[in-house]
Amino acid sequence: MPAWGEALGEAQIAEVLNYLLTEIDAAPEAFRPYTAEEVEALRDPALSGRDVHRLRQGLEGIGAATPDAAAASDAAPVEAAASLAREAAFPAPAYVAVQHGNAVQALPGGQAWTDVPGAHYDALSPDGTRLLVSGFKSGDVYLLDTRSGERLATLPVGEVAQGVKISPDGRLGLAMAQKQGVVAVIDLAAGELIERLNVGAGPHNAVFSADGERAYVTLQGGGAIAVIDMATLAKVDEIPTPGLETPHNLDLSADGRRLWIRDFVGQAAVLDLERRALVETFAVGNGHGGIDVLPGGRYVATGAIADSVVTVIDAQALEVAATVEVGTGPHGVRASQDGRYLYATLTADDAIAVIDTETMTVVRRELVAGAFPFWIAVPGNP
Repeated sequence: MPAWGEALGEAQIAEVLNYLLTEIDAAPEAFRPYTAEEVEALRDPALSGRDVHRLRQGLEGIGAATPDAAAASDAAPVEAAASLAREAAFPAPAYVAVQHGNAVQALPGGQAWTDVPGAHYDALSPDGTRLLVSGFKSGDVYLLDTRSGERLATLPVGEVAQGVKISPDGRLGLAMAQKQGVVAVIDLAAGELIERLNVGAGPHNAVFSADGERAYVTLQGGGAIAVIDMATLAKVDEIPTPGLETPHNLDLSADGRRLWIRDFVGQAAVLDLERRALVETFAVGNGHGGIDVLPGGRYVATGAIADSVVTVIDAQALEVAATVEVGTGPHGVRASQDGRYLYATLTADDAIAVIDTETMTVVRRELVAGAFPFWIAVPGNP
C-alpha cells in the first residue's frame, strides 16, 4: 500500500477515492462507490506502488494498460532521459528518502545509509551537515550527519511521523505527528525533543518564513493552515482554506506573501497571507504530492503520486505553464539551488526524474537503491 494508506483510515480512503472518481468526471457510468471493506482488502504489503497506480488507473475509468502498452509507457521515459550526465544533473548533494528501502541515498555519489527505518520525509540543514528524516511507521525522527551517514539521534515524535523541516538558522527542527495533532520541536545541536505543540487536526508538513520567526503547518484533517510563533513556540493563528479541504504540502513564495498549497486529491492553490484568502485553485495531477516554489519565484511545481505528471505553474500569471510526463507516481519535488533542474521522486519506478526547467523536459532518470523514493532534500532550497 502506498504511503498515504497508513495516514488515513479505510473509510477516509474510500471517501477520497470516491471523490476522485466522481468529482473529476472520470468514473464509468456503472460506477459503484468503494467501501471501507474493499479498501481494507487492498492493504496488502505485497502490492507495489506500480500495482496500486495501475489499479487506480482502472478504477478511474482510464482502463488497464495492456502488457505491450505498459512496457512502452515504462520504457519511453528512460529513452528520453539519458542525455544529461549525473554530475551535471546533481551539481550539489541531494538526499533521497527511500521509504521501503529504509534508507537515505545521497546523489550524485550514490552512497546509501540503510539504518533509517521507513525513511519518509527529509530536510537538510542550511550548512548541509545535518539531515532530519521522519520514519513513517516507526513514529520516530532521525537526525543524521551527512558527512558520515551516522545516526546522531532517534527521537520518538508519535504516529504517524510525517513532514520535517529545519529552521533557517539551523537551530530547530519541526516534525509532524499527524494522528496526535502535534508538531514536535527538536533542538538539533542537542539532538533532543524540547516541545510538543498541539496545532489542530492532521498536521502534515511545514514551511518557515525566511526570517524563521513563523512556521506554517498544513492541517490535512482541519482544512486550514496553523501558524506557529517560533519565539514563543506557540500556535498563534489558524487560516482556513475553504475549497481546499485537505491541505497536504506547502511552500512559501519568494516575497513571503503567499503560501502555495498542495492538497490530497488533485488540487493546488495559492493563499494570500494578508487577505487570508485563496487567490486561485488549480487542477493538477491525481492524488497528493509535494510542492516547490522554484528559486527565483517564477515557477511552482507539484507532483502527483496517483499519476505520472509533474505540473508546473507560472506564479505570476497564475496559470499552468507545463505538464511534464515523468514516470509513475511522482511525489516529492524540489529544484536545484539555481532553479535549473527540478527533481521528482518516482515512487513506483524507484527513480528520480530530472527536469530541465528551460525546456520542461526530462533529461535524466536516476535509479535509486531501494523501493519507493518518497522525498528529496536539496541544498539551498529547503
